Amino acid sequence: MNWYVEVLKKYAVFNGRARRQEYWMFTLFTVIISIVLAIVDAVIGTQALDWIYTVAVLLPTLAVTVRRLHDTDRSGWWVLIGLIPLVGFIVMLVFLATEGTPRENKYGANPKEPLAHI
Repeated sequence: MNWYVEVLKKYAVFNGRARRQEYWMFTLFTVIISIVLAIVDAVIGTQALDWIYTVAVLLPTLAVTVRRLHDTDRSGWWVLIGLIPLVGFIVMLVFLATEGTPRENKYGANPKEPLAHI
């Protein structure tokens, strides 16, 4: 849950780097919350809760995705490849699952290093 809150604290921060764990834990909690809200919406007969949540986490999702791409030493503009059906999804999945660069890159220090957060 800490990873989810940390991403929300960096609501619209597009610079820096995000570890794989930060990205995937945020994604996991977002999917779980969306499923729960979809069920609640189905029970009460609306779609409002899920839509509100989706809009609320759109910017932090985009920001953590860009930071994750930065960790793999790629520009945040690579996120646009996800607009290509199927191929874009596969390419993004590979990029987001790839280990980050073990050293400092042009986007900042390695977030796995103990002093990277200071």
